[in-house]
Amino acid sequence: MKLDVLKLDGGKAGSVELDETIFGLTPRADVLHRMVRWQQAKRRAGTHSTQNRGDVSVTHSKSVKQKGSGGARHGAKNAPIFRGGGVAHGPHPRSHAHDLTKKFRALGLKMALSAKAQAGTLVVLDSATMATPKTQELKANFAKLGFDNVLIIGGTELDSNFKLAARNIMNVDVLPSAGLNVEMILKRKKLVLTKDAIEAVNARFASAAPAKAAKVEAEAPAPKAAKPKAEKAADAAEPKAAKPKAAPKPKKDKES
Repeated sequence: MKLDVLKLDGGKAGSVELDETIFGLTPRADVLHRMVRWQQAKRRAGTHSTQNRGDVSVTHSKSVKQKGSGGARHGAKNAPIFRGGGVAHGPHPRSHAHDLTKKFRALGLKMALSAKAQAGTLVVLDSATMATPKTQELKANFAKLGFDNVLIIGGTELDSNFKLAARNIMNVDVLPSAGLNVEMILKRKKLVLTKDAIEAVNARFASAAPAKAAKVEAEAPAPKAAKPKAEKAADAAEPKAAKPKAAPKPKKDKES
């Protein structure tokens, strides 16, 4: 897949070839859905808490006498049916995070990138740098490029002037290459990758394959050395030694 490389002022700066194994997959809604749920579940604080009837501070004396009131029988006031009592089966602090394998997370990110590439909303930028942090200047450049709802991914480190100029523009997010994630890709209409970001993405997914191949090669058992044909023929021609017969056991005399 080949895409034009654009400059920040709207001009062209050549083209770039995208890796089909990263940007050419068929997106699956179920994979992307699970990735977004995984990210959101990890981000939840899980600090929700309620008091059960053992946590509520009330008197534990019997609220009404057992007989003669004409009403139902009741005990302490901390029961869930009373106002000010405990909460039955309420939430307590816990972690909402769940696991996804590394392979699945890598597949989800590739499918999110492929979805933008196939929809025609993936843009390659020459660089995301500015001489001065001027928001109005950057907004004018974005208007030329048609960036109204966009996620911009830079290299390993962001240009400080570009980051400062973009942070006050609505519906524009700027992240380094390490912050690339499925939820943010799907949240914005357009995805903008700099040339440095594409190199970082390629290196990120290429580093896993050689490591896996080296591990498989290290774990593979060494092949057994084959015997020469002459030794095989000698082994076949040599007669096998007969096993010596066991001595007969002495017969026991019958008792008279």
